[in-house]
Amino acid sequence: MEKIKVLVIDDSAFMRKLITDFLSEDTRITVIGTARNGEDGIKKIKELAPDVVTLDVEMPVLDGLSALKRIMNEHPVPVLMLSSITKVGAESTIQAMQAGAIDFITKPSGSISLDLYKVKQELIAKVILASNIKPKTLINLFNEGKKTVASQSSYSKMEPSEEKKKIVQKIGLSDNWMKSMKKVVVIGTSTGGPRALQKVLTNLPSDIEAPILVVQHMPAGFTRSLANRLNTLSGITVKEAEHGEVIRNGVAYIAPGGLHLKVKTVGVHTAIELDKAAPLNGHRPSVDVMFESVSELKAYAKIAVIMTGMGSDGTEGLKKLARQGNLKAIAESQETCIVFGMPKTAIATNYIDDIQKVDHIAETIMKYV
Repeated sequence: MEKIKVLVIDDSAFMRKLITDFLSEDTRITVIGTARNGEDGIKKIKELAPDVVTLDVEMPVLDGLSALKRIMNEHPVPVLMLSSITKVGAESTIQAMQAGAIDFITKPSGSISLDLYKVKQELIAKVILASNIKPKTLINLFNEGKKTVASQSSYSKMEPSEEKKKIVQKIGLSDNWMKSMKKVVVIGTSTGGPRALQKVLTNLPSDIEAPILVVQHMPAGFTRSLANRLNTLSGITVKEAEHGEVIRNGVAYIAPGGLHLKVKTVGVHTAIELDKAAPLNGHRPSVDVMFESVSELKAYAKIAVIMTGMGSDGTEGLKKLARQGNLKAIAESQETCIVFGMPKTAIATNYIDDIQKVDHIAETIMKYV
């Protein structure tokens, strides 16, 4: 079997050696070269034709985000970002994910840290995963990243009543499903999720008559940057969820990295509950935990969405939602998934009502709201 060829781009000689050593421990991977900045990296990509690139976010000469955009434009290849947990690093990483990066690895304690040993297995797993991404998918990612805000959110510029009217006319929506009940939308996603969330949330009308709860697998420090960026692009309000806040229509609440998102009834209201209970199947936040919690809400009909991601998080929670009734479930189709793991296992339950490309998920949500 041919080895996965990796190019490591990082301005730190220590990090270049550490990453090379980590990857070289796996017999499926070979590091074919290193580069000290984005400019050098682009030259080496053209010379060496790697299968996967690891790319530092913060570098001199040409930073990671700028380098990524050129890589995707000039020589598309799967890219994993390596980011420090800083505000600037997190914001740049989120932009990189939306500009075509497959995923990212965090540097636990800064740019030069022995703590990187903690993420060795994650690094190896994500390199192997990235090596399976098809060139066509990469090009689609880059093209989506180049689109303007106006084209991404064609509904948000209209008056609220016009937004929903346009969607109704476009796909012939029916308002008959659970018409008398309040609705809540719950979304779970992982690898490739920032891009998918951007596609969905930016195309929901600002007057959507439902709150939206989101679990995106992402470490603490990154979910706020993701929420802030999506908020600037969307007609709805997008924010990082806060403990105890009452959920409102037209607002998307993203679970903070490192915390489970649950809901509880407080009088006539429904409030968010965040906790640090043990990770479920390696995830905190967990889609299953959120879905299970929402399944207990008696006053709401639920619209569940499972999008791109590795593994099966969300599947058990989907079963619990279905058993409680008043559920419509949507899965992202394999055609647009970066990783067709979470949607595939959800579809296998036979509880999914609609399988849609990511471009049509917002419209399908509105069919049931």
